[in-house]
Amino acid sequence: MTATDLSEHPDAEAYFSQPEIAPWCDRCVELRELRGFVAVVDEGALSAAARRMHLSQPALSQMVTGLERELGLQLLVRGTSGVRPTEAGRTLYTEARAVLDRYDLAMAAMTRHSSGADQVLRIGVPLELPPELLSTALAGLAAAYPTTRAQVVHLSTAAQLSALRADQLDLGLLREHPIGPEFDAVPVVEEPLGVLLASNHAPNLTGPKGIRLDALAGMDWVSFPRSDSPAWYDELTAILRSHGVDPGDAATEGQGLIAEVKFAAVATGRAFALAPAGWSQSLPDTVCWSPLVGHPLVRRTWAVWRAESHRRDLGHLVASFPMV
Repeated sequence: MTATDLSEHPDAEAYFSQPEIAPWCDRCVELRELRGFVAVVDEGALSAAARRMHLSQPALSQMVTGLERELGLQLLVRGTSGVRPTEAGRTLYTEARAVLDRYDLAMAAMTRHSSGADQVLRIGVPLELPPELLSTALAGLAAAYPTTRAQVVHLSTAAQLSALRADQLDLGLLREHPIGPEFDAVPVVEEPLGVLLASNHAPNLTGPKGIRLDALAGMDWVSFPRSDSPAWYDELTAILRSHGVDPGDAATEGQGLIAEVKFAAVATGRAFALAPAGWSQSLPDTVCWSPLVGHPLVRRTWAVWRAESHRRDLGHLVASFPMV
């Protein structure tokens, strides 16, 4: 159609007045990105929004930055006192709230058509998990989702990661933060580690505030297989070496570091093992626990799930864990 034809066309004014389509509008913005952005604006700070979203602060910051890049707009003004939305950000906030509210209403309506059949939530746990951590969260899950049945299995960190990738687990409690975008993770507990020693040997090493890590030089560390949790093993051994303690060789693959193994090795008086203060195991008379001065060793546990998961019962369980 030529310019002359257009000028004579009855809809010419409407034709020319149509707004141009922005070059970014055909890109996909995910609901989780909108939720993250709304949380940041609501809280006025990335740290508070990250706790609300059960994400690490760097992960949420990357999510919001990615959203700005997708839209080609600055959505937030970041300052020392927090963050605030730009004019574009305020517009997106209003629209995103409406979208999310409508989505939540739709999902709530769909639950009325559910068959009511039991669902299984498959959870992996490591050795020496604080007993109240999972039991408290599962009690809240049972009250909120009575048709969800938790199936808990003990696996090493490496085995849990493999099971998560193979869709054989819904949630893992890992001793290291996984790398890559396929998982979401949030820290749920930090445990300063102390030391287990033979009862007749500990008084020789213990000071007013506990035992210095370098005082354990010359003793054998009762270790675990590196293949169980490579990142955590490497962190531990690096700290031990920095304090003059030779970590020795890693334990044989497949050898679980259960309490009885620790007790038997420590009771000889030539070895030490690591354990948190709130360890649930009862100590034999031949073994005692002491804190390490300055808490040089801290064991962290992360709740990890596939980023693509949209299960509400899983989200409720993760939200029930304490935020570290």
